[in-house]
Amino acid sequence: MLTALMGALRDEHGHAGPLPGMLAGAVGAIALGIGAATDTGWLSIVGGIGLAIGIVGAFLMNHIMVEYEIYSRIEKLEK
Repeated sequence: MLTALMGALRDEHGHAGPLPGMLAGAVGAIALGIGAATDTGWLSIVGGIGLAIGIVGAFLMNHIMVEYEIYSRIEKLEK
């Protein structure tokens, strides 16, 4: 199962590379909402940090796994 997941993350057809960052951001957003609704400060802080890490991670993974490959192919074609 782990091999299939790693293959899906490296597969360029689905662009699933940023998925772990998006999932971390989603969990962080849910934790932030629950913490805000229940007036639990520590949960809100942890959720906000998780959301921020997820957003930055998704953009970084997208750039490294998807855009870098596209730009390197374009540069090879231009040479």
